[in-house]
Amino acid sequence: MISGIGQIATFRRLHESGCFVMPNPYDVGSARVLAQLGFKALATTSAGFAWTQGKSDNAMTLARVLAHLRAIAGAVDLPVNADFEGGYAVEPEGVAANVTAAAATGVSGLSIEDSTGDAANPLFDFVLAVERIRAARRALDAAGTGIVLTARSEGYIAGRPDLAETIRRLTAFAEAGAGCLYAPGIRSREDIAAVVRAVAPKPVNLLIGSDFMTVADAAALGVRRISVGGALARAAWGGFLAAAREIAAEGTFAGLGRAVPFAEIDGTFTRSGRVQRS
Repeated sequence: MISGIGQIATFRRLHESGCFVMPNPYDVGSARVLAQLGFKALATTSAGFAWTQGKSDNAMTLARVLAHLRAIAGAVDLPVNADFEGGYAVEPEGVAANVTAAAATGVSGLSIEDSTGDAANPLFDFVLAVERIRAARRALDAAGTGIVLTARSEGYIAGRPDLAETIRRLTAFAEAGAGCLYAPGIRSREDIAAVVRAVAPKPVNLLIGSDFMTVADAAALGVRRISVGGALARAAWGGFLAAAREIAAEGTFAGLGRAVPFAEIDGTFTRSGRVQRS
């Protein structure tokens, strides 16, 4: 098992060159499957985890999220980046305290976003948003672990798709100490390239939640890191819902015939060496 410090060092090196995919498991089982597929790092998904608990996105408590981070980080020998939403606090002091707690879970990176959850005012005031990132940076520096801090500007998925304002925020976040920048929802090649140029030489994370771009396309634009957010969880729920709705509506079971064979999925966890039949 690679030590936590070793995983952090590995994660930092991944951001130095090339382009890597960091898919988002939603529980321990999906994390272990992704690790076996050869990915170099993983990231949690707030939405995917919330759905496993019968909750909507952004409805989980800090305590449950911290427990989830410990479970995922402890389940795989890979760096794990935490989707830490808005830091589970508004004021910078609260963000710093919660980031300190997250840094102790075994993750190699974490992200802080500038979304408020208020449809009328979906983004934190610019100055406050920057101070929140600066507070997270101070907390991680005090922890002394080298955890990668990703700063997210949520305008494109919060009803404020303004490229100039997004770049303004991301460049300020970079100056405040973020090691990676992320604007979920940007999709056009022109917008992606503009963000990459604006924050260079710091790396950019691109969210790909549907079939609009390949890894090679993103790499050619200068993207360093790709995540899929809750898309893998949605794909899993898609198969579940299709089969369940068929049973409920038709009384037939054709969808179950398209499921992964028992031996294949059970064998995946047996090979992990971590799961024993009780």
